[in-house]
Amino acid sequence: MRIFNTTGHCRPEWHYMVEPLRGLKEEIYSLIQNKQYFLIHAPRQSGKTTLLHSLAKNINDEGNYIAVTFTVEEAGVPGISEKSANQKMLKALYDASTLVLSKEYLPPEPEAFKNKSLKDYLVEWSGSMPKKIVLLVDEIDSLIDKILISVLRQLRSGFTLRPDKFPVSVALVGLRDIRDYKQKIRKPELSLGSGSPFNIKAESFMLKNFTQQHITDLLGQYISETKQDFPDEAIYKIYDYTGGQPWLVNAMAHEITARILKHDYSLPVTPEIVDIAKENLIQRRDTHLDSLLDKLQEERVKPIVKAIINGEELIYDNFNNDLQYCLDLGIILRTQNGITFSNKIYAEIIPRTLNYDVQESIAAKMELCWFIRGDGSLDMDTLLKEYQKFYRRHSEHWINMMNYREAGHQLMLMAFLQRVINAGGRIEREMALGRGRTDLTIYYGNDIFVLELKIKYDKWVYEEGLDQISRYLDTLGINRGYLILFELKPSSEVSWEQRIKWEEVAQNEKTIIVVEM
Repeated sequence: MRIFNTTGHCRPEWHYMVEPLRGLKEEIYSLIQNKQYFLIHAPRQSGKTTLLHSLAKNINDEGNYIAVTFTVEEAGVPGISEKSANQKMLKALYDASTLVLSKEYLPPEPEAFKNKSLKDYLVEWSGSMPKKIVLLVDEIDSLIDKILISVLRQLRSGFTLRPDKFPVSVALVGLRDIRDYKQKIRKPELSLGSGSPFNIKAESFMLKNFTQQHITDLLGQYISETKQDFPDEAIYKIYDYTGGQPWLVNAMAHEITARILKHDYSLPVTPEIVDIAKENLIQRRDTHLDSLLDKLQEERVKPIVKAIINGEELIYDNFNNDLQYCLDLGIILRTQNGITFSNKIYAEIIPRTLNYDVQESIAAKMELCWFIRGDGSLDMDTLLKEYQKFYRRHSEHWINMMNYREAGHQLMLMAFLQRVINAGGRIEREMALGRGRTDLTIYYGNDIFVLELKIKYDKWVYEEGLDQISRYLDTLGINRGYLILFELKPSSEVSWEQRIKWEEVAQNEKTIIVVEM
């Protein structure tokens, strides 16, 4: 039986797979035939390496070119000398070639090029071959500073020698588009010597997430082999939670089929099992999710994440570059509703990670059973009134201790409400740049509660909030909701007696509970 792969590149004989080139084959082949250099970029574990291995195999099977994919990752070590980095790259290229090429097409032994450059090596290899070479360079953005500059300049220098004395086509593959490489070079005295470090590139491709049809096809392979009942509703839910992020899709499928159902094909896959799988991934925080969360500490990422949580719109010199950086890393996504977290799993795990310490402190101080009625339903009014007291006692201290204190008001309330999830409920978050708010929808038993969180930046926030939440409630078909307003001014300027308020307002035939603090 094949499996759903979450480690390394996919192999069709071992793994269930989506077509690796995902609609890019015609464009890539056209670039190769036209002797062009190009780039492919996508977030980690999106299928880049799988694409490269599949592309190289297809090209070699067709027999018109010699194609090799290799990684330069081992040369991406801080402080490495150019000579040492060069030798590691030559060895990586040679070793990769021995796995896919027959002896007559192999590049020279790296030992003979100890004091020569990557360019010299490629010139020697290309000039001795009966076929033109297609070179696919993986993990290019793992290279640092002078090494990155050196490699890009050598490839640019060799461009004029192709196709007889240099690879006819070169693809650089990594996390980011080439425009970001200049920012990646940390030392200001280092220069690439031009506006673009790879200004000979003809095209840049962003490898996109799986579509819903891709996921249906992927799971269809599994269903065909196992005959397990895997209804469309459950398949759509996987797409809805993951947004088609390839690693998440495979991780969800593996969690469901191998961990939860333990390969018992007689058991149906229900939407409820998909919910359990999603929560398991978030709780376990596998390598992919840990790598994502590590990025949250980067200075280029923090303002974007904070702005999404707050629903605000920031404008400063580096904002557009930082925004694109986060898009390239796959943390965020452009949608019709603005810039949001890339999928519902990211939108869930990012706030839960940022407010984890607060969650633990709250759990030690309060019992959720205070807010559960005798019939098992959730008393949201009592819960939020108790939170106002809690917020008054602890907010100024705890928010100042947060790594993301600018988003601390929202994160602290989310931490408090997280315990609703832990007691059997569910929270869906809607956060986006420029919305001016964060929307939380809480599902508990048969009840649905809608909370809109806003910062009191100015005197118009109150009226805007009432209008926004009433329209949002209308789209959900709900008649009652909560508008949560946070005061930014310290208690020395606005006393707690002035800021703690509870008011019921009628707005557009909806009942809005305005909770201020």
